[in-house]
Amino acid sequence: MNELRKQTDVVNAQLARYGVKFGIYKNNEFKEQLFPFDPIPRMIGKDEFEYLNRGLIQRVKALNCFLKDIYSDCAIVKDGVVPEEFIYASSGYLPECKGICPPKGIYSHISGIDLVQSKDKTWYVLEDNLRVPSGASYPMIAREICRRSSPRTFMEQEIADNRDYADLLKAVMDYSNTGGINVILTPGRYNAAFFEHSYLAEKTNSVLAVCNNLVVEDDYLYYIDYNNTKQKVGAIYRRISDEFLDPMTFREDSLIGIPHIMEAYKKGNVAIINALGNGVADDKGIYYFVPKMIQYYLKEEPILNNAPTYLPFYEKDMEYVLEHFDDLVLKDVAEAGGYGVVFGNSMTPEEKEKLITMLKNEPRRFIAQEVIDFIDIEIQEGDEVVPRKADLRAFVLTKEDTVVWKSGLTRFSRNPDSFIVNSSQGGGFKDTWVLCQ
Repeated sequence: MNELRKQTDVVNAQLARYGVKFGIYKNNEFKEQLFPFDPIPRMIGKDEFEYLNRGLIQRVKALNCFLKDIYSDCAIVKDGVVPEEFIYASSGYLPECKGICPPKGIYSHISGIDLVQSKDKTWYVLEDNLRVPSGASYPMIAREICRRSSPRTFMEQEIADNRDYADLLKAVMDYSNTGGINVILTPGRYNAAFFEHSYLAEKTNSVLAVCNNLVVEDDYLYYIDYNNTKQKVGAIYRRISDEFLDPMTFREDSLIGIPHIMEAYKKGNVAIINALGNGVADDKGIYYFVPKMIQYYLKEEPILNNAPTYLPFYEKDMEYVLEHFDDLVLKDVAEAGGYGVVFGNSMTPEEKEKLITMLKNEPRRFIAQEVIDFIDIEIQEGDEVVPRKADLRAFVLTKEDTVVWKSGLTRFSRNPDSFIVNSSQGGGFKDTWVLCQ
């Protein structure tokens, strides 16, 4: 381990050389920067991973059932488990997808589930990401470079090999493929996660394409290469948001979408990974109901806990939130990337009054959660080892069965006083070692 720590600068230099960066838009400007890597791995024991494995598979199965239900019979609403306001008022719900069943009936092929571990060792799910979850490429390439930089470290440690993610992803695409090539659709070079798009395309032997390479003819999707050769596309792993995917159906001003791809999708002629409309299931308001979904669809008790959550939508919860405002964290359900998150005890009286007014006027817009004092993880800062807050994004992949990748993206805050670990908020990342014994 000490040998690996000595290679920190070498590893980060190699990551920079490979272009392992992320980009953010701030003040209408695109800024790209390195995603800092820390060499001290997060270690998850074999038994602990088995527990997470069971809980994550259970959760993703229930979420896939929910998506299938919401875009067909909506039984969970009819039975009063989830209020209809939380479905149809969600910005992630797409009425255009009603009645569409994706190939093989899978909605969330790749799920990114964010977890934290409290100081009493209890794991809590903070968020479900079912639209376009990113980040798997970072631990993949970091492990690859670390293996080259310090081979002895990996000879001495019994760790699950994380290099199978590309095989898992390819198997997911192949399983849903309707006949044709696999394509990874990127918005282009200036997207925040372009490195990941190109890296995964290379590792899965898929075609990396922009919208200009793709065309719909007679309700089939085709890829046209530089020789003007046309190939049928059977599965498209799209790395752009729903509303930009088809300008004929959604945002007509989209310049990165594929006109008429919805027609091919409706007729079952192409698999879109992840399915359109998944945003209704990873809405922060819907998060509150996931334990109920597990009971409703699977007839099981949830294995993993949600963070204790309150919905101001319910009068009783609103009363609790107002009474305990300073002890809670408030989240805007429409925000992501660490934005729209405020701690009640950090607000000025004026800010607090303004937010409470918004809560009362728009109760569906917010959730409130107990602040989980999650564990500190060691990171290297110069020559010192210091504690910092960290979360874990687990990647769960679904084809005929559902599997959890034996790795994950551990993100940490570089600010000693911050609980926000997102890369867009200045965080770094480290490898996640799943121990074999």
